[in-house]
Amino acid sequence: MTFSLAGFCPETGMLGCVISSSSICVASRCAFARSGTGVALTQNITNPDLGPLALDLLDKGMAPEPVLEALGEADTDVRWRQLGVLDTQGRGATFSGSEALGIYATAQGSNCIAMGNLLANDQVPEAMTAAFSAAGGPLAERLLTALEAALEAGGELGPVHSAGLLMYAAPQWPVVDLRVDWHISPISELRMIWENYKPQLDSYVTRAKDPANAESYGVPGDM
Repeated sequence: MTFSLAGFCPETGMLGCVISSSSICVASRCAFARSGTGVALTQNITNPDLGPLALDLLDKGMAPEPVLEALGEADTDVRWRQLGVLDTQGRGATFSGSEALGIYATAQGSNCIAMGNLLANDQVPEAMTAAFSAAGGPLAERLLTALEAALEAGGELGPVHSAGLLMYAAPQWPVVDLRVDWHISPISELRMIWENYKPQLDSYVTRAKDPANAESYGVPGDM
């Protein structure tokens, strides 16, 4: 009941993912990333423990395929999962268990992976990787373009209600962590939130790293 894409930008070193689902609060359970490490996606009938575990294994130098094998050994119910791992070399791997729901599929592109279950058709992940590869501009724009392409290609069989955009750069905390936990049009709502957050992204990083030279907040009472 989810479709997602993880992407890496070799020019900037930024990495992240987008995700949407008919379920509430999908990004809080299914999307994981870490600076200088990679992205892990765990969906279908989700085990959120597998996200941090995948990132820990990537940190130890394991490639995505062995990471997925290790996750399968760690989770005796892995046949219910759909998993994706992308590292900072742009290498990716995906897994769909035998109990994945409805129409499910995965796809790999240059510096990206995509997957989904309970899909309207099995071409949705391919539409996401193609859109990500064809899009220009910052990583966030490419990720959102891929999510919008998934919806245009059919998306989930039923209506989606939640969506998220998660991105890491040099800081150890997410430079973008935007979520729409319940909405009639979560992907367009996520786009709106990003358009408002985009001009402020660098300012929040500066406030953390160099507060003496940070921009003002521009709110009442801020001198």
